[in-house]
Amino acid sequence: MAPRILICSTIVWAHDDVKRLLGDIAEVVYVDSPDRKSFLAEFGPGGKYENTVGIYRENESSRKLGVFDKELIDGLPSSVRWIAHNGAGYDPVDVHACKARGIYLSNTPGAVDDATATTALYLLISTLRQYSVAERSLRDLKWKPKGLNTRTHDVTGKVLGILGLGGIGTRLAVLAHAFPMRVVYHSRHKSPDAPDFCEYFENVEDMLAQTDVLSVHVPLREETIGLVGEKWIRALKPGAIIINTARGKVIDEDAMIRALEDGHLAAAGLDVFPNEPEVNPRLLEFSQVTLLPHMGTENQDTQRLMEVRALTNLKDFLNTGMGKDLVIEFKTSNGTTKVKQKL
Repeated sequence: MAPRILICSTIVWAHDDVKRLLGDIAEVVYVDSPDRKSFLAEFGPGGKYENTVGIYRENESSRKLGVFDKELIDGLPSSVRWIAHNGAGYDPVDVHACKARGIYLSNTPGAVDDATATTALYLLISTLRQYSVAERSLRDLKWKPKGLNTRTHDVTGKVLGILGLGGIGTRLAVLAHAFPMRVVYHSRHKSPDAPDFCEYFENVEDMLAQTDVLSVHVPLREETIGLVGEKWIRALKPGAIIINTARGKVIDEDAMIRALEDGHLAAAGLDVFPNEPEVNPRLLEFSQVTLLPHMGTENQDTQRLMEVRALTNLKDFLNTGMGKDLVIEFKTSNGTTKVKQKL
């Protein structure tokens, strides 16, 4: 019997790639369970998900199955060895529960870099130049807002601080350097792949003190909730701007709003929010804040790349026992992978 791969959500753009990548090595089954209980029941003997070794999931699957939390992970059979998450951020999957069960987890880095970085660049330009304010004024037939030039700045020569120089942060650095902007960054470690024009700051507050625009690019984990809080926000130069295309909960929203109220922050550009799709109505009170409804990867080119990359991880796992995009929690200090072995 061929191993089964479950597709837990609709493949929108990569229909032909499912057959090309998996058709000769697995039986592909599309999940049609109406809820979590019936989903888990189908893994039993004779069930349509029996003998499943890999699962493809994306955030849309949460509508019926919920997030892949510990309860769901613990309910999977021992045959499941790989979960391919379609997305760079993988917080909807309990990675620690996966490790405890010996289930590998992959995401889709690289595929999202360009689209998310260009979203951050748009927010950077819009907030420095206050283009969203100007557009709303025009649409209200009021032409140009009076005194807007006293609140706006050119992009050229400003200092961009990047918090987390991964794939997205690096792509934004390259785009911003073209103006040029001075690019500084802080990560847990100095990046060996950083462009030579990027300046590393081991001390994050030293970096913040020089930053005109802070762009946040760290994953959401327990230790990063509220990472950009009161202390770091106040360490920024007065009149600085915060851009967030990572996850809403990485920033202490209340602290950010206080800084917008008293003018320590001149503006903010936000594509993500703590309780999406809900948006704190307080943010709507600030005309200088540019808001987007999580548009980072909202285009067909990037979404197809993401689907293909997630499917490729499953193909590589079936062929070689390992995919290329194993998430960082599975990697040891020497770069090898480690999970709790199945009994």
